[in-house]
Amino acid sequence: MDFQISKVVMSLFVITAIFQASGVDAWTGEIRGRVVCDVCADSSIGPEDHVLEGAEVAVLCITKSGEVVNYQAFTNSKGVYTVAETMPESERWDACLARPISSFHTPCNRLNQANTGIKFTYNRPSGYFHAVKPFVYRPQYAPSYC
Repeated sequence: MDFQISKVVMSLFVITAIFQASGVDAWTGEIRGRVVCDVCADSSIGPEDHVLEGAEVAVLCITKSGEVVNYQAFTNSKGVYTVAETMPESERWDACLARPISSFHTPCNRLNQANTGIKFTYNRPSGYFHAVKPFVYRPQYAPSYC
């Protein structure tokens, strides 16, 4: 058993040494955002508003090498979506477009027209994230208490 563990450790050491010797620097980037329901459709966050779990978001990025990469993400229970990638520094993201795709929350599934997509330049160093402003959905009809 000890022999197998030392073989695995040695293999990892060799792979790491090859990676470092190749001169390729790894870069890690992350994009985060939120999706919320503006219940009263008043364009302000209030106590009646809430996050949307399961909302779908697409993120399209162009790398420094010109490759187009498309990501699909869904929001978690806190209404947050995350896209992350590790790649060589020379191929890191250059510019991205985040756009909402759909809200599966039936009472709140009308997209606010101002939120059709957000373009941004990705200029964060490795290990940091870029925060995208929230995408906002609203109900077809605001409740009477609004």
